[in-house]
Amino acid sequence: MSSLFTVSDVECLDLARSSLGISTGIGYLDHMLDQFNSHAQVGVAISITANGNDASCDADNHNRHAYFSQQDLQATVGTALGTQLKPLLANVPNGAKSRFCCPLDEALVECVVVKSDGNGSLHEFTLAPYGIYPKGTGRSKIGEMQTQHIETLMGNLATNSGLTISLNRIRGDNGHHVCESAFKALSRALRNLLDGTNTNTESAVMNELWGAGSSESYTQSIQLQRSGKIERKTKETSILVELYLDGGAKGISVETGLSTLNEFWTLLATEANMSLIIQCSGDLWVDDHHTTEDVAIAVGQVLNMALGTKAGLNRMWCAKGTYGDAVVEVTMDLSNRPCLTHNLTFADSGEEYVGGALTVEMMDHALESLVMNGHMTVHIVEEEVGKSVKETAFAAAVAFGKALRYCSAVDPRRAGKTASSKGTLSV
Repeated sequence: MSSLFTVSDVECLDLARSSLGISTGIGYLDHMLDQFNSHAQVGVAISITANGNDASCDADNHNRHAYFSQQDLQATVGTALGTQLKPLLANVPNGAKSRFCCPLDEALVECVVVKSDGNGSLHEFTLAPYGIYPKGTGRSKIGEMQTQHIETLMGNLATNSGLTISLNRIRGDNGHHVCESAFKALSRALRNLLDGTNTNTESAVMNELWGAGSSESYTQSIQLQRSGKIERKTKETSILVELYLDGGAKGISVETGLSTLNEFWTLLATEANMSLIIQCSGDLWVDDHHTTEDVAIAVGQVLNMALGTKAGLNRMWCAKGTYGDAVVEVTMDLSNRPCLTHNLTFADSGEEYVGGALTVEMMDHALESLVMNGHMTVHIVEEEVGKSVKETAFAAAVAFGKALRYCSAVDPRRAGKTASSKGTLSV
């Protein structure tokens, strides 16, 4: 069956920007395809015109194809980009697999890609409904892009690229967020597949790209000399926090008066491969609230200081942490869009204290205060429940630290540019 559309100026370039543009005639679709440029570091370009329609050539009309057959349009786009991607994957071994979860505010989408030995396929696709409005159906279109045909686009891209693709919505109430999270997750999974890396998998290639002491990423990260320091005193607490993204050279020293809280921050800093000094004298004769909250706020603030504009950083990662029987995955984005979403079963444990005088509710609040003041988006997924709240909280600390280590790493290939389709995270 012939298409109603003609494709021109289409290309996918590995680790390079195309000099051409993206012009499908659906503005929101253009924005989604631009995620490949920002997050896969694959230069995507494509131009679409409708056969026999002069108005379709007006590239300044970003939604010129809004009332054409979008099933055909999105199928055409998927086929064209999949065909261009296939040569880029020629050196990827058959059976190679990559998984990436992408957070966008409250939304979280998981993408798994596997290199097939022939045509690919869309193995799983569970994004719909796109949002909770209208109830039960979600959005029929985002901008002028009809959501019912996104599955067609992804299916054609999978078939023609030779990738087996799974896209699953873990959570998300906003249709725009779910869709964008899916395109970003696919882009990041594709980048890892091309690199020969994978989240939650240690390998020689991972060490070569991101490893402490030996990689160019580590060298450039240390050269930035990123740090933050806060000293503040109130009626409730007297706090000094110093943080250095230095590979842990200055060590870790945490004294809050709450031994379990000390352990939590020590675990997180160790996994993040950073130096952390916390000295807090708080009104523990009142309760644990002021000390726990103020320390978390201060750590978030100095982390945000140390990360600066975040230009040139890897920005996103997901990592698993274990402690005892607990298994937790943290997906993080240094987005400057503070949002914490989690399913940690703190409230179901029946426990009031994590350990010592540290209460469960303040452990939960500490995570929120850290994320809000660190200006990051974080999703925490509890995969295996620990025998105690302490095991779950400490597994979260391990996963949080690991994710932060990779998010804060310099990606030399970005040459100081921000991993964002809007070009900055500052606004």
